[in-house]
Amino acid sequence: MTKEEKYSELHKRIKGIIEGESDPVANMANAAALIHEAFGFWWTGFYIIRGSELVLGPFQGPAACTRIPFGKGVCGTAWARQESIIVPDVEEFPGHIACSSLSRSEIVVPVLEDGEIKAVLDIDSKDLATFNETDQQWLERITALIKLT
Repeated sequence: MTKEEKYSELHKRIKGIIEGESDPVANMANAAALIHEAFGFWWTGFYIIRGSELVLGPFQGPAACTRIPFGKGVCGTAWARQESIIVPDVEEFPGHIACSSLSRSEIVVPVLEDGEIKAVLDIDSKDLATFNETDQQWLERITALIKLT
């Protein structure tokens, strides 16, 4: 199965499981689990905006950083820039926050609601250059399904 096919199937599964469920934590938890299961990423989860920082939300993988300030690390930078960020090698990203030394590449996708970022989806891989525009496009479609309010 190609990456496109995997994401297409994943999008359908996530849409189906969160349809009719209004609880954002439950929906983020199921989305993180399904993404993690489909691709076997090192870490898959959400950080939710609380004031001037991102706070750890539902995730799959090892323990993670609990709070990330606005503009710091890949997650905080994606929030500040209001855009998705793909990092082929986290060691080359200025100010990278290393929650795990095993993380080698990363993608962060904002969760938008009414044009405003409410959270970010953060995915880490143990391999370099795991993520590309295909991941970004599909993960942006997936995060569009998540509603926090």
